[in-house]
Amino acid sequence: EELMEEIWNRCNMLRIYTKPKGKSPDYDEPVILHSQGNPTVEQFCNRLHKSIMLEFSHAFVWGRSAKHQPQRCGKDHVLMDEDIVQICKKV
Repeated sequence: EELMEEIWNRCNMLRIYTKPKGKSPDYDEPVILHSQGNPTVEQFCNRLHKSIMLEFSHAFVWGRSAKHQPQRCGKDHVLMDEDIVQICKKV
């Protein structure tokens, strides 16, 4: 386990997990982002699909980057390794 953590750290990659509304987070398939440049919620959304930001309202974030669990965040919120993100669209 410690070896895997060290590999992630040396590769400068972050694991960000998705959470559909009303369901548990998906820990099986994280979205991988490079940690250089402080990846934001907007970069996370663009990694999923480019059109998400057109309908983006806000995101709920759980994890080390959140001040409280969950924290309602905008597109400029900087994510940290193993954060969980739930995207909310405009109504």
